[in-house]
Amino acid sequence: MLRFDNLNLRRGSRLLLNGANFLIHPGWRVGLTGRNGSGKSSLLALIGGELAPDGGDFGRPRDWTLAHVRQQTDASARSALDHVLDGDAEFRFLERELVSAEADHDAGRQATLHERLHAIGGYAARARAGELLHGLGFGPGDEVRAVSEFSGGWRMRLNLAQALMCRSDLLLLDEPTNHLDLDAVLWLEEWLRRYAGTLIVVSHDREFLDHVVSHVLHIADANAELFAGGVSAFERKRAERMAQQQIAHERQQAERARLQRFVDRFKAKATKARQAQSRVKALERMTEIAAVRAESGIEFEFATPDALPDPLLTLDDAAIGYGQRRIVERVKLSLRPGDRIGLLGANGAGKSTLIKTIAGTLAPLAGKRQSNRGLAIGYFAQHQVEQLDSEATPVQHLLRLQPALGEQGARDFLGTFGFAGERALAEVRGFSGGEKARLALALIVFARPNLLLLDEPTNHLDIDTREALAEALQDFAGAVVLVAHDRGLLRAVCDDYLLVRDNEVQPFNGDLDDYARLVLRGVPLSNAAPTDSAGDSRRDARRDRAEQRARVAPLKNEVARIEKRIATLESERAGVQAELADPALYESGRGDRVADLVRRQGQFAQDIAALEDAWLEAHAALEAAAQG
Repeated sequence: MLRFDNLNLRRGSRLLLNGANFLIHPGWRVGLTGRNGSGKSSLLALIGGELAPDGGDFGRPRDWTLAHVRQQTDASARSALDHVLDGDAEFRFLERELVSAEADHDAGRQATLHERLHAIGGYAARARAGELLHGLGFGPGDEVRAVSEFSGGWRMRLNLAQALMCRSDLLLLDEPTNHLDLDAVLWLEEWLRRYAGTLIVVSHDREFLDHVVSHVLHIADANAELFAGGVSAFERKRAERMAQQQIAHERQQAERARLQRFVDRFKAKATKARQAQSRVKALERMTEIAAVRAESGIEFEFATPDALPDPLLTLDDAAIGYGQRRIVERVKLSLRPGDRIGLLGANGAGKSTLIKTIAGTLAPLAGKRQSNRGLAIGYFAQHQVEQLDSEATPVQHLLRLQPALGEQGARDFLGTFGFAGERALAEVRGFSGGEKARLALALIVFARPNLLLLDEPTNHLDIDTREALAEALQDFAGAVVLVAHDRGLLRAVCDDYLLVRDNEVQPFNGDLDDYARLVLRGVPLSNAAPTDSAGDSRRDARRDRAEQRARVAPLKNEVARIEKRIATLESERAGVQAELADPALYESGRGDRVADLVRRQGQFAQDIAALEDAWLEAHAALEAAAQG
């Protein structure tokens, strides 16, 4: 087993774990969770032997074979299949030994080696490696291509396949889904559920973890908490405990205040001195119950677009692709305000190509792309973070979009995306992947788009940020087209799905569970969907959500408009009141100015009162629409 005894772990001067004590038993599949920067990757590095503890002890069985995903891959001429086979070190050793024995004509040694190859399933090794490549999205013929021919994301998939090829006792995975599409994530889930060794995986994909892990190890505030069960169950239990802790904290603070008031009032009176002293001792004995600290400070909010033309954009009989290569034919698509569309399909089917065509960065090879006047696109591409200026700060990025905003305005906006204090003035070069993704999203949000095109926006985002993004997208007044491997985000946001497959784009009337059956078992939708009535129910539910958003959006806009007007009038009234409070005004004999200011003050009071009544009516209508 893995043993952690009173473990301290630091990165630089920062304490990540303080006196951690827990055990991980053989065969457990453990999901390692916590906010970005809490120490998850550092703990994996400790388990993998790359770091030593700063205090306490860590123990791992010496005979365990460890597998982990390499972060770098040389641009070698070796084939993809050979790269994956290298993951099984014993198989490669036996191969080399067999070549040597054959060269020496050593029949006895050859027999021994063949016997061992049979015992470890070596004769099926190449088939096993091919299955891993296929499951992770590699196409026919890719197995013979040189590693150097693949992009960085595909090399990471090769490294993942190599780690899975290892017949390991302990498998360490750090964000394995970041470079995968949904089809590959579904396949990986199935593979990991059958894995017989001990698994420790870091992921911010809640649904992925819920399907894979048997235990959760959560790191927060330098403490590690081990829980039997999935992530959703752990978070429910933790939320209940935190709520109870907050109630206990508030009660304790009230009791401390009561005791302190008694001490302050009677400590100087001889007749009450003994009682006061007893309360002082009671205060000293009272163990402090900490207040609950919110872990997430991220609050995405999409401002109301300046315009909402209907339709926003149409594709009419469009063929999309590159050069002479047509990937998808005869695409008919009309995007309207309120649409929430998820794109499904295998890697290479054309999802990203379709989004690029909608965005206008790729012209259709045939047919028409027609955008309405007032269309404003916010496009988050798969490699959006690479477009950031590494030498610029978040404030500088934002001021390039709107110089008149000013530094303070930029910092106020960026603070809601987690760039508070000096972080807003730090160069992007030192940011984590999650921080870069948040900044890219912030810049898109700031531009007030009415059509959002999001191609894998959740890579590197933690769970809190993903949930904040999902909530913001639910309230967005415009249209959304989303490609994501995070099913939680797809479920929370999308009302309709389009399946990109076999050079076509067709409506997919099932849900993500139906799609999983289609991917993993080849079950067609007609068989995957339980009944026609169930499919109709899903479509009705999606339509109801879309209609509700259409009802709610204008009411939310009205509430926001009234709030903005009230804030403006309050600011102007404060200026009038400040001028009226200045004694110099009355010493200058400016009676006309005083009378005008008094009149304006009264008018402000009337206007604000009327707006407050209007706000109450609009807010009541909004609540009724949201509930209906």
